[in-house]
Amino acid sequence: MSIKKYQDEIDQWLKGFEKPYWAPLSQLARMVEEIGELSRILNHKYGDKVKKETEKPDDIEDELGDILFTVICLANSEGINLDEALNKVINKSKTRDADRFDKKKLNT
Repeated sequence: MSIKKYQDEIDQWLKGFEKPYWAPLSQLARMVEEIGELSRILNHKYGDKVKKETEKPDDIEDELGDILFTVICLANSEGINLDEALNKVINKSKTRDADRFDKKKLNT
């Protein structure tokens, strides 16, 4: 499914509420909270922070889903098509970074 289809699905569901989308700064604050939760998990898994025994199990997938949902809500409230935005950044990266990083050596 395209990101646009997810955008449409979320938009249709949220339009059933009096205030379907929070103000942009509130959405950003929520996104930062979700990124913080992902950061905590990654720090437990790969960093120096020791996880407390009382903390719930880590769920990277769940946190990435929360971040994506929040990005989609912000994009919808701003009228941004994320399929187009993602295609633009992929094309920009492929052009700008074409020779920036070492490529794998092909066996001939």
